[in-house]
This record gives sequence, C-alpha cells and structure tokens, in this order.
Amino acid sequence: MSEENKAVARGVFEAWERGDLDALDELVAADAVDHDPQNPHAGEGLEGLKKTIAMYREAFPDVGFTIEEQVAEGDLVATRWTATGTHEGELMGMQPSGKSSTVTGMAIDRIESGKVVESWGNWDTLGMLQQIGAIPEAEPAQA
Repeated sequence: MSEENKAVARGVFEAWERGDLDALDELVAADAVDHDPQNPHAGEGLEGLKKTIAMYREAFPDVGFTIEEQVAEGDLVATRWTATGTHEGELMGMQPSGKSSTVTGMAIDRIESGKVVESWGNWDTLGMLQQIGAIPEAEPAQA
C-alpha cells in the first residue's frame, strides 16, 4: 500500500507541474482538507486546490517540481520537494518580476481509497518572496 500511496502523492505534484487540473479528480477527494497556512483556498477542498494551482501556474508558468524524497507509513506519505520557476505573471497582487525562484518544502498527505483526503504543507514562502523581489533579503549580521 505504501508504494501506491506514494504514487498518489507524487501524482498531485505531476498534475501541478503539467497544469492538468482534471487529473486531480482521480487523486484528491472532493472534500479534502488542506492545512497549508499559505494557501488562500485551503478550506475549499479539491476545487480550492485547483484554484491554488491555477494561481501559481499563472505566476510561474514554467514551474517544475523535483521529488527529493518520499516516506510512507500506513495512510500517510511525507514528501520533500523542490520547485523552480520564473515569476512571469501576477501573484496575489505582486506584479511579475521576471526573476527565477527555487523553493523547498515538505508535504504530508493522508490517503484513503487511493485519494488524498488531508494534507499538511510547509514551504519556504519567505525565500520565494525574497527571490522574486517582493520583500528585501535580510542583511548579514555584523560581527
């Protein structure tokens, strides 16, 4: 079961990368619960996930994901990932900067009957915002 659950979690990243929102219907439950505090559509289930992916793909149309590692136990899959992309579209009111961004994150998905039913996400939002120039990078500490 662990390998099947890993494939489901991986499939969500692959659908995101391709922009294939319809593929999510087979991978994510309609009433899935998302606990990502950075997701403005977290409380909207599958349709909220589709909105979030569309929003980020508009901002980063060349987004690519690398699955660095996956660990599965029981109904849970932990995925460590890296995303890259170029900020070419508006993102939550931030105008395109044309800058590239590399972001790392982790996700834990709970799988039931071959679909994600609950997710927890944590990713380097601050780093992304700094890389695209939305907020200044921190100055090095003085010795």
